[in-house]
Order: sequence, then C-alpha cells, then structure tokens
Amino acid sequence: MILTHPQINPIALSITDSFGIHWYGLMYLIGFLAFLVLGRYQVNHKPWFSWNNQMIDDALFYGALGVILGGRIGYVLFYQFSNFMQHPLDIIKVWQGGMSFHGGFLGVLVAMFFFMRKYPQPWLKIMDFVAPLVPIGLGAGRMGNFINGELWGRETHTKFGMIFPQVDFLVRHPSQLYEFALEGVALFCILWWFSRKERIIGAVSALFLIGYGCFRFLAEFTREPDDYLGLLQLSLSMGQWLSLPMIVMGIWMWFAANAGRFNKAN
Repeated sequence: MILTHPQINPIALSITDSFGIHWYGLMYLIGFLAFLVLGRYQVNHKPWFSWNNQMIDDALFYGALGVILGGRIGYVLFYQFSNFMQHPLDIIKVWQGGMSFHGGFLGVLVAMFFFMRKYPQPWLKIMDFVAPLVPIGLGAGRMGNFINGELWGRETHTKFGMIFPQVDFLVRHPSQLYEFALEGVALFCILWWFSRKERIIGAVSALFLIGYGCFRFLAEFTREPDDYLGLLQLSLSMGQWLSLPMIVMGIWMWFAANAGRFNKAN
C-alpha cells in the first residue's frame, strides 16, 4: 500500500506571525524529559551507579549543551564545511536546521568530561549510566524529521513506500520512520534490557556504539544521500562512514570490557 506523507505543518503552535513553537523543538523537549524520567528510575532501581537526582539534572544540563553545540558544529564540519567557510555567520542560524547526530554524540562525550570533574566517577561508568537514556531522544528526533518532511528515503518499488509531494512524486522509503524504529525503539529496548542488572564497566557503552552504528549504517541504505554530498567512496554515505568508527570502537570496547581492562583502570 502506497502512502503519502501527511504534510504536517512544522509549526505546532504559532505565537505571532513570525514566531512559533516547532514540532522539531518539541521532539528535543521529549528527549530531555525522557532523560529525566528514565534517569530518576535508574537512580531508584540501579543503586550500583551511585547516582542521585541532582546528578541527573546536572547531567541533562551538560548533555544538552553538548548535543546542541556538538550537533551544530558537527553538521558544519561533516556536511556543509565549504558553505560555512564562505558564510561563517550562518553557523548561528540554528533555526534554519542542520544538526548532526555524530557531532552531538562527540559533544556529549566532551560534556561528560566536565560533568566528571564535578562528580568524580570513572568516565565510562558515567557513560554506562547515560547510554540507555539516549535512544528515546534519538527516536523523537527522527519523528521530528518525518513531521518536517526532511531526510526522505531513496526511491523504492516495494509496496510499503511513501510519496513525499514536497520532493517529487516518486515512491520512496520513509527512512525517517525506519530510523525511528531502529535507533529509537529497538536500541532503547536492547540497552534497557541489557542494563537491567549490573554489568562490567564499559559494556553498556560498547553496546550503544555497536547498536547505533549498525542500525544507522543499515538505515542509510534506504535514505537519500544529501544532494550536496552524494555517495562517497565505496558508494557509502557520509552517515555510514561516520558510523563505521563507532562500530569498530564499540567492538573493541566490548572485548576490552569483558577482559576487565576498564575495571583495572578504575
């Protein structure tokens, strides 16, 4: 059955003629609220992390800064570097869109180093606590992409494609929904189940890297490459090339964690 994108207004609530609340912004809010709610659950049910509610609030503050700053800077460096070199002031125009998950991910890693200075704990143990709280926000972000009708998929001849009238009238993969299901729902279920009991330091973080990297790599086969980049070497997209180091690092961390290397270091 061929569906048509519902063409949802990206503005959820208009305040004035020139200002409104966007659905994409609300998706960020959902991700941050999920972090608070799930984080407090972990505080009460996973005592081996030795966290409290104040730490959750501070981790959200540091993490939000990392996501926003890292996501924007990553988008500039990975996807639009030459354009921003010509128009450097455009980097602050976040309302025009343009965020990179991989940049936001690196931003969070840096932010947690600053968090660690306030709450001395092994950095990997902090990341193990944070990792299961992230996928809900990732899924919400992909739903925001779908509502905006952006990051659409490649042409498909299957019966489950979708027409995006704002693009053309080809039948395309609704790749935003695939990523919502994989990077959001599936990754959350895997990490939440795996972290239900105490694990060796670094194992949860490693599983996040492997899971996200693999899901994103696979989903990119159905996503239309950015028109200003196209496919790169080996016919892989930029998203796939950025996901490969995550997979490799995750596999290495998995074996290192199970060999007890991180326990010895901490």
